[in-house]
Amino acid sequence: MIVVGALVKFAGPMIKKSFAARTERIQKELDDAANAKVKATSDASAIRSALGDIASERSRILADADAQAAAVLSEGRARIAKEVADLEAKADADLAAAQGRSNDELRAEISLLAAKATPIVIAKTLTDQTKNELVESFIANVGAAR
Repeated sequence: MIVVGALVKFAGPMIKKSFAARTERIQKELDDAANAKVKATSDASAIRSALGDIASERSRILADADAQAAAVLSEGRARIAKEVADLEAKADADLAAAQGRSNDELRAEISLLAAKATPIVIAKTLTDQTKNELVESFIANVGAAR
């Protein structure tokens, strides 16, 4: 009994103290775990809301990109249509100029050939009698014109 009484008297407070410290340590670990769980839950909800924001921001950015692409496409088509119209007008002008030049060259060639052929044709077709008739007719017209 004496041994048990001495143990209870001297060892009892130490055992109580170690149990209290152990309980305190376990309670601290439980509180830390609860705090970590609350923080993790709030972080998870913040991440979920950020994901929602990211999805809406992504949708907005994609919509803006689609609008910009449509505008660029529209501007490109308008610019190409204008360039095509300008090129067609230039081609029409070039064709008209080339046609005018070829017509002028053809007229000049015909005039040159006609000038070379006229004396030959006149010499072969005009007789003395026809020459006299032409001269007389000219004189009569000159006299009548006065």
